[in-house]
Amino acid sequence: MDEKPIAWVGSAHADLRALPPEVRRELGYDLRLVQRGQEARDAKPMVTVGAGVFEIRVRVGGAFRLFYVAKFVEAVYVLHVFQKKSQKTARLDVELGRARYQTVVRNRARGGP
Repeated sequence: MDEKPIAWVGSAHADLRALPPEVRRELGYDLRLVQRGQEARDAKPMVTVGAGVFEIRVRVGGAFRLFYVAKFVEAVYVLHVFQKKSQKTARLDVELGRARYQTVVRNRARGGP
């Protein structure tokens, strides 16, 4: 099966690269599953961010999250990557994910990636 490419939105790629190696490895494994059309090992829908957005959850020396949307045919869009500091996802993280999702939707409507 063909893999969808990953499209990094905003600073998501740099944010991922700033995480500890073991966290990057776990998130990368789950992203590869998503690229292949499978489900990530620990993911849940994030409808507060946008339609079709999911959150990959990794717990390795802390709680880390990655928001992505894979419903579009051309790519898996990684919207936001961050370390979660409290039990509830911070409002600013949700808002940033939502803003980046809206950017993807607007760009697609204009015919761009």
